[in-house]
Amino acid sequence: MRPAQPLTRRLLLVLAAGALLAAVVVYASSDEAGQQQPPAAAPPTTPQSKIAAAQGPGACATVIGELTPRQRLAQLVVVGVDASDPGGAAEVVSSEQIGGIFLGGNATALLEDNALAQVQNAARLPVSVAVDDEGGRVQRIDDLDGSIPSAREMARTMTTDEVRDLARERGRAMAARGVTVDYAPILDLTDAAAGEVIGDRSFSADPETARRYAQAFAAGLSEAGVEPVLKHFPGHGHATGDSHKGEVTTPPLDELRQNDLVPYRDLAGFGDVSVMVGHLDVPGLTDGEPASLSPAAYQLLRGEFGFRGPVVTDDLGAMKAVTQRYPLPQAVVKAIQSGADQALWSDGGDVAPVLDAMEKATADGMLTADRVTDALTTVLRAKNAC
Repeated sequence: MRPAQPLTRRLLLVLAAGALLAAVVVYASSDEAGQQQPPAAAPPTTPQSKIAAAQGPGACATVIGELTPRQRLAQLVVVGVDASDPGGAAEVVSSEQIGGIFLGGNATALLEDNALAQVQNAARLPVSVAVDDEGGRVQRIDDLDGSIPSAREMARTMTTDEVRDLARERGRAMAARGVTVDYAPILDLTDAAAGEVIGDRSFSADPETARRYAQAFAAGLSEAGVEPVLKHFPGHGHATGDSHKGEVTTPPLDELRQNDLVPYRDLAGFGDVSVMVGHLDVPGLTDGEPASLSPAAYQLLRGEFGFRGPVVTDDLGAMKAVTQRYPLPQAVVKAIQSGADQALWSDGGDVAPVLDAMEKATADGMLTADRVTDALTTVLRAKNAC
């Protein structure tokens, strides 16, 4: 056994050396850990990261808790204001703390000389400022910043990259004037004559083409900091009639699924957008009601199409598809009750009767606290208000 002693001694030396080396490594590592290291670079701030931060646990609950019950309801309406009267618009916001305003018509005073700052200063929470600026015959800032082509013309003459660039520049022009929301782009499908109710407002009668171009337009707006609103769910392109003038009926739901609803598949691909629900009677879905006032239409959008962003109605105050059926306060209550997050009317007027009706509906249990809180949370997150 004696010849093994040198081997044992060598083995012990090797183990001792290994232990010493390990100790040195551990010491060096702990020494380095003890030294202050430069902090990792913060990730870039983007609209998406801001929204994610706003959705922290309890953030919206805290903001909501600071509002009166009436102010909570007021956040769910978007009211048309006179764009020639900045002071009047500020008073509409200040009096009831409404959540959003819509600028229609041709006047531009509210879009000049930082006039919308007066409106924002009148509010406790950010006010969404919406316009219709699609291009072609539906534009809002063309007198100030030039005209852009109709959707049909864009798809005919431009690539999707060019449309994205165009929408980005248009969005920057709107944002510089204080606009935060654009009721565009259209996802409706039609090859009808240009002057028809949808007509050249549609990118294409082909679902895939319409989606690609609408997605490009929406992306450009988003990059400029303006929220896009896809419209008119579940599809106005093949409907009979004009909802501005009266009742409108679409093809049956099963047919819409094969055509008009195709661009709404995978709405997550559009990023952070809203959806506008039209005043469309859909056989097999809405039971004779306009989609904007039909729980089934909102369930379709939230369920089958998985949409989690804000949902706004088409104009409840100036379109006969609704006004021939319901007075404005009742229409607003029905819309929020059915699943809308924001009820829009463009003709302005006194907001108080609408909020009175909403308060009564909550007291009667027609408009539940859960429905109001759900809509309010969605709206506040979209505005980065919590």
